[in-house]
Order: sequence, then structure tokens, then C-alpha cells
Amino acid sequence: MKAFASVADRDAIEAEKPWAERNAAKSIYEFLGRARDAHGDKPAISFQLLSGATDRAETLTWSQYHAKVTQAANLFRSLGVGPGDVVAFVLPNCTETAVTVLAGAVAGIVNPVNPLLDADQISSILRETKAKVVVTLKAFPKTEVAQKVAEAVRHAPAVKAVLEIDLNRYLSPPKSWIVPFVRPKNPVAHTARVLNFTAECARHPSDKLMFEDVRKDRVAAYFHTGGTTGMPKVAQHKVSGMVYNGWLGAKLMFKASDVVICPLPMFHVFAIYPILMSMIASGGHVVFPTPAGYRGDGVFDNFWKLVERWKITYMITVPTALSALMQRPIDADVSSLRGAFSGSAPLPLELYKRFEKATGVQIIEGYGLTECTCLVSCNPPEGLKKIGSVGIPLPYTHVRILKHDAAGKATDCGVDQIGEICVANPGVFPGSTYTEADKNRDLFAEGIYLRTGDLGRMDTDGYLYITGRAKDLIIRGGHNIDPAEIEEALAGHEAVAMVGAIGQPDAHAGEIPCAYVELVQGATVTEEALLDYARKHIHERAAVPRTIEILDELPKTAVGKVFKPDLRRLAIRRVYNDALKTAGLPVRVEAVVEDKKRGLVAQVQRMDGVDEAAVTAVLGQFVRPWDWV
Repeated sequence: MKAFASVADRDAIEAEKPWAERNAAKSIYEFLGRARDAHGDKPAISFQLLSGATDRAETLTWSQYHAKVTQAANLFRSLGVGPGDVVAFVLPNCTETAVTVLAGAVAGIVNPVNPLLDADQISSILRETKAKVVVTLKAFPKTEVAQKVAEAVRHAPAVKAVLEIDLNRYLSPPKSWIVPFVRPKNPVAHTARVLNFTAECARHPSDKLMFEDVRKDRVAAYFHTGGTTGMPKVAQHKVSGMVYNGWLGAKLMFKASDVVICPLPMFHVFAIYPILMSMIASGGHVVFPTPAGYRGDGVFDNFWKLVERWKITYMITVPTALSALMQRPIDADVSSLRGAFSGSAPLPLELYKRFEKATGVQIIEGYGLTECTCLVSCNPPEGLKKIGSVGIPLPYTHVRILKHDAAGKATDCGVDQIGEICVANPGVFPGSTYTEADKNRDLFAEGIYLRTGDLGRMDTDGYLYITGRAKDLIIRGGHNIDPAEIEEALAGHEAVAMVGAIGQPDAHAGEIPCAYVELVQGATVTEEALLDYARKHIHERAAVPRTIEILDELPKTAVGKVFKPDLRRLAIRRVYNDALKTAGLPVRVEAVVEDKKRGLVAQVQRMDGVDEAAVTAVLGQFVRPWDWV
């Protein structure tokens, strides 16, 4: 672990030697083997099905983890998976998920799939990646994962085998006795073989691979992005990028003595790369509580007790989870905690302050993308953490803020000038970020810098700020929502002429969808009727707008397109004023103006006798900035 407190520290790490000379592992199996050799009997991964501080947990040492990955990789090869074939998994968190992630990447290409998606979306991803094997749950109470996957496989003809994991093994009597009697039926309508994952793994050796581990760089993972449309984009990750993310964690943050709690899903890059890969590189110990992570029953209520139980040194979180945690008392000894790493969405200032006051620990905010195999920047663990910034670009990560003209020519922006964030690092796969060639067109500046679609700026100290999104995505608690899906659905209503969907500020999720509608001339419809229509025609619950407002006319550009910055101004003003009114504060947002450095800023009229601290507390819950005027 190397001190990382400033840009100078970052530059000093890069100056030691080029990334190519770092003696990084050339395969995932070699990477895991190094952890086994260095930390064999130390705990590697712990999982508990239930969230209680005394509930049963399963722990694998690095030697045991290596053995189970070896068995599973041998199993996948026996089922016909070669280096270019895909092992998909549709799983909540459990020990087998962590095994499958690595074994799939050792035997072929692993493809994590969000189990919260519906069957059509899962099937679309399986077809896009041409998955040959799918690992999923055996039918289990209170989850429909098995049923959705069975339906999805029916429409994914490349799938030849489905391997099922039974969560009942994590339960103790009498609960484990009851499950067979209440287990839901899962009528299988596909032709793939259905096998028991645990039983099949046991048939294969755990001490050696039964095939050659080719130690050269190759694509070893496919991660889908978004999931709100029928045609997903699938990002390709090479071994070098996966190992690079782990190397960063070990070099800059984690030690072998660290214990990290990660209630984030293993279908997401945040849990796999900055966390699991960092544990492999550092020899640390990661704890995954409940299959659903933060969504699991009792996780928020028991979280601080889990920190005490496992003597957690770092917690991994997102703003929505932090918001929920800060509504619970810290009812346990959390003195082992040294840091908290937050990503996926911007962090409100008041939430940062409240957490630091309650725990004595500062939040380290960072930035990453699926398209970059994750990590791009973070606030330095041992240095100045600029609230609102996503920190300093990491070693061997080169960030440029670029403006593109109509011909596509790129020019660099100056200090504090806003442009598109473009990234080159060992996690970027130039020219081949996505599996579908057409989706890589115009995706790179100068052939190597990934155009992220995020707008941002770099300050004089080298800290990166995200100010907006060129692609207009709505990010609800770290989940990407395409506004086009909302707009297309509402445009199907006979009374609707035009629609503009945006993300409105939300104290819990960062932002949530809302929509503004212009009606057909002479038509009448209520906003409540439009909301009912949206609920029926938008297939993903998270994408249904919280609010729909009817305007006489939507703001438009000179060529007639909906001008969304004006809609965002309306939403900020409405949400902030509602929050101030609810809090009993007489002040109001008078205007929302564009600031070159901070984007849209709410202006609040100062009034004599108003409790300014109370106003700050209310508006500080939101990510978007505000000023007194």
C-alpha cells in the first residue's frame, strides 16, 4: 500500500515504472493463485444469508476459495466452455456467486446479469453474449429468479446447460426443513440441461486445472450497462483491466489486515472490481451480507452490529444506502471503521457531514464506469477530500476534458472549463468497448480516449468534477434509466403531443424520473391519468416518473427539440420549494441559473429572521448546489 494523498503522489507512483513493467498477473487464475500463495489460511470471503449479527455465516479462506474456483472452472470446461465462450450468471449474492465470477473468467468469459431484470431483458442479454452456460438459483421462496431465468433461456438457444444453486444449504433447522415443502414450482420450458451446481462441481478436481491456463491478455468478462431497454449494451473487459482495478485497491487503499463490508450486488462492476479484485490483490477479507445486500431484510437495522461483529475497517456504499443508514442510530462499537467508499451517484454535502459527525470517518467519493472496467478517480484516502468532487484521476489513468466541434475534432478545455470527460487507462479497451461494433463508432477521441458522455471540469489542483451528462441518462440510486423509454411510453397516449423526461432531485436516490408533457391542441387529460398510463406502459418500475406535469408548451430549441435544461430548472425549483415548505421555512427558490463551474444552481432569497442553518440542512440533502441571493 502506497500513500495517495495528492496529485504529486499519483505522479510519483506512475514515475516508478510504466504499467507494462508492473509484473501484473497475466490471467485471472494466476491473479487468484498469488493471493492463495501469499495468504492461504487467511479469510477471503464471508457470506451470511440472514442479516443478524449472530446469524450463521460461511467463510472461505484464500486456499478454499482458490480450490472452489478451480473446481467450477473445470466444470465449465467440461460443459464445452472454451476461452471465447460465455458463462452467464443470474444470481443474488452468495458464496457461489463469488466463485462463479472468477471461475467463469478462468474458463471463458463471465457475464454477470442483474437478477432484478425481467425475463425478456435477461433473454436479450443472453442472446447478445451468446451464453453457453447459465448459473442461477434453484426455485426458492420469496424470489422469482429461477422462474425468470427458465423463461429467458427458452428464448436463448445458445444456452446448453443451466446450473442451479440451492440457497437452502445456508439455512439451519427448522427453516431448512420447511423450504422443500414451500419451494415454488418451476416448470422448465427450455431444452438446456438442468444440473445441480454444487454436485457437479464436486465431480471435478480442486487442486489443478484440467486445461491450460493461457497467460496472455484476453477478454474475460462481459458486463451489461443499463437494462431499461430491450437491447442492452455489453461492455468487454480484458484481464489486464480487471487486474489493474485490483492493483489500484491494493496499492492505494487496502491491506491484508483490512475487513471490508460490501452489501452491493456482484452483477455490478463496483462490487467486482474495486472490491473483490482489490481483495485478491491485497489479501483482505470481504463480507457480503444477505443475497440482496442493502436491500436484504434487516440489513439497515443490523448494519452497525455487523460492523462490530466482523471488525469492519472499510464499508462500501452508495448515497441511497448512506441516507437510509443515517436514519438509524449507531447502536454498536464501530471503532474499527477507518473509511467508507461511496460511488455510483453524487453525494449530497449534508449527508457527507452527517456521516462524518456520526462515525468520525470521512467518506471517500470516487468515479467509475462499466466501460472503463470501472475505476477512473477518487478522493485521496490520505489527502484532501473535496466534497462535490470525484477526486484525482488514479495512477495510469489519463483524463482529458474535451470539446468536440461539428466535424468531431477535439480540443482540450482549460482549468474549470466544462467539457466531456474522456478517459484512457488500462481498463479502457480502445475501439472495442462494446461487443456490438456499431456501438463503438465515434466512442473514442484520438483513438484511445473513451468518450464517457459525462460532462465535467478539472480544477487547478487536478480534482475532477462531474457537472452533468451529455447522454441525458437519469441515475436513480446508481441505476441508469434511459429517458427515451419514458418519453416513448407517454408519447403513445392519444392526448400527448410532446414529452420531456428528466431526473428531478431526490434526497434519497440522488434523482428520480419526472416528465413534462405538452398536450395535443384541444385535448384534455389529468396528470394522475397520465401517471396511471405510465405505470401500465413503462415495464421497469424504477423508470416510472414520480411526477408528471402538464405545461402549456414545452421549452424547445430552434429546431424544435425539447430543451431539457429549462425542464431541469423547473424541477429543481419545484422540489426545493416543496422541501422548504414541508420544513416550515418561509424562504423560496427565486431562480435556477447556469454556473460555468457548478452547472445549475438554485438561488434562494435571503430573509431576515430565517434560520439559515435549517435551510442549509434541508437543501443540503440534495446533490444540486444552491446559493443565497
